[in-house]
Amino acid sequence: MTGSRRELRRIDAPFVSLGPSGVTVRDRLRGLTAGDEEVLRLVGGHLGALASRDLKARCADGLDHSNETWAGRKRGLTVESSSRWAGSVTKATHDQWALSRRGQAAYLDSLDTGVRMLRHRLSLPIGEKGTKRAPGGYRSKREWFVKSRRLAVLEERRAVVAADREAGVVHVVRGGRKLLNTRHNLTAAGLTEADWRKRWESARWFLAADGESGKRFGNETIRVTPQGEVSVKLPAPLADLANARNGRYVLASKVSFPHRGEEWRDRIVGNRAVAYRIHLDAGRERWYLDASWTRPVVRTMPLEAARAAGIVGVDTNADHFAAWHLDVHGNPVGDPRRFPYDLTGTASHRDAQVRHAITRLLHWAKRCGVSAIGLENLDFTAETTREKHGRRKCFRQLVSGIPTGKLRARLVSMAAELGMVIVAVDPAYTTRWGAQHWQKPLATPTRTTTRHDAASIAIGRRALGHPIRRRTAPPHDDRSDRRGHRTVQAPSGIRGREETRQPAADRAHDARSRTGTTRTRATSRASTTVRDARSDHTWVQDPLLIT
Repeated sequence: MTGSRRELRRIDAPFVSLGPSGVTVRDRLRGLTAGDEEVLRLVGGHLGALASRDLKARCADGLDHSNETWAGRKRGLTVESSSRWAGSVTKATHDQWALSRRGQAAYLDSLDTGVRMLRHRLSLPIGEKGTKRAPGGYRSKREWFVKSRRLAVLEERRAVVAADREAGVVHVVRGGRKLLNTRHNLTAAGLTEADWRKRWESARWFLAADGESGKRFGNETIRVTPQGEVSVKLPAPLADLANARNGRYVLASKVSFPHRGEEWRDRIVGNRAVAYRIHLDAGRERWYLDASWTRPVVRTMPLEAARAAGIVGVDTNADHFAAWHLDVHGNPVGDPRRFPYDLTGTASHRDAQVRHAITRLLHWAKRCGVSAIGLENLDFTAETTREKHGRRKCFRQLVSGIPTGKLRARLVSMAAELGMVIVAVDPAYTTRWGAQHWQKPLATPTRTTTRHDAASIAIGRRALGHPIRRRTAPPHDDRSDRRGHRTVQAPSGIRGREETRQPAADRAHDARSRTGTTRTRATSRASTTVRDARSDHTWVQDPLLIT
């Protein structure tokens, strides 16, 4: 080959993903009276108006925000609510502003990527072919002209976003921009104006309170007793609605939290912090209570312990998980498994499909006896731009449809409940090398091995610390092993990996001696000698068994 060989990028070492940092459980508020719902609506609307005003003030401060301005806003909110409600409102405001800043930075990076790609392709001659690493020029003058206009649009957008970021300006909509724009398309959304108004108002309510360690049952603002009684501290203007002491309103509904109820009860009995949020599902007219608390972020299991019993390699695709069980030496065990899911439809349907597939995967991995799952550390944020892939709209939709972020979060949290860990590996070349070294050898007349199945083996071997290739190259100049072992399947600590293989005749003799049968005749010397014309060495045939 005359061309230079392309360099491979550096492959990062596998690592154990950190455990979940928090827990959230939900229970429905059943049996609320009309008076309870009216009080919750009044409290949510009053605090929602305060939260909107505080968010506006925080966005106006921009980068000039300081502890003094924060304290001033909190003092102003305390007069119209309480000190604890004011603290919850200002903390939620800061979290929302910080989230908007992170989204702004991500959008700016995507604009930079698009501008850079457009400039590269516009600089190439029309019709020039691209490579695997970079696309070529555009196909026609018309496409070149359209993309030049697209470049001007992106550069103008980037200038506006960069100026906003430098000035600390963010654009936030309480209640959601998507729901706000739905107001202009009620017919397409299948809503009436009254239905939309109900959803819009409930989305802008504020009924959330942070927990406080050391306080009674972990939260003084929204308090839930071990028996499930829910009470809310009313803001100062609504204190006349209280039906209990100290300006509190006790709801008629009781909660029990069927999922993680014992863990939640242990926390509130010990007066450890638990945050609560009350919200209304306007579409189904149901009230819910969410309880959440933090956990110390620790690595649940060392990497060596995770590899001790083998691993399950998982390849993530747009419509299924491809998994294969590997033993500690990196050898595939049994048959591959596929766990399909459907990512079409509503967000709740997609989320349910992902959770169901993850549940089946974890239960199967548990039956295999492993304590770790190998998964690619995927991030497709730079691979979905239209400027890079051009007309390949189906490919962009395919890549965008793979639930990488939500999958990682859900898989880590659900695996931690079963005592399993996630080993994240570098995704470089797993599909290509897996198909090259494992797809054909594992295909049988009764089993079809796909590229995704082979990729799951490559992922699992990389998680175990083995190279993807099945065997290393033999020595070049002779048959000795002074350059290293010919196989990388077994590590140095495995007994019997270096012994010479017993001749077939001796193995047959040993088998007969183990069964109690004695040999009647045996040859004492070689019976056949053959001279190889291509070498000076003499080949001697092993003794034959004659009975």
